[in-house]
Amino acid sequence: MPGSIKDQIAAANETVPKISADEARRLMTEEGALLVDVRDASELAGTGKLAGATNVSRGMLEFRADSATPYHNSEFRTDRPIVLYCASGGRSALSGRALQALGYTDVHNLGAFKDAAEAGFPTEPA
Repeated sequence: MPGSIKDQIAAANETVPKISADEARRLMTEEGALLVDVRDASELAGTGKLAGATNVSRGMLEFRADSATPYHNSEFRTDRPIVLYCASGGRSALSGRALQALGYTDVHNLGAFKDAAEAGFPTEPA
């Protein structure tokens, strides 16, 4: 029997650790983590993004992360921690699971943009 998206997100949350805004900032500062906003451009236009984030929409993530594609973004490296976020945490959890399938081992889910911003993570225009 096929699972629902809710089931897929729950499975992703079991393998992609959820972290706080403070932990995300620490990973960026101390370990050079790449902060990735997987929301669509139209979402960023209304809210901006977390300071220092690279925007890669969920639909392009695997293409940007895989060095074998012509769409690869060199900021994505399997030896670098990756911190993902979206509007509510679901797409970032699924994104983390997709990156794990591509060989990324140090992947984290920051969760929701709004929660991180309210926790004091600085924002900037998209």
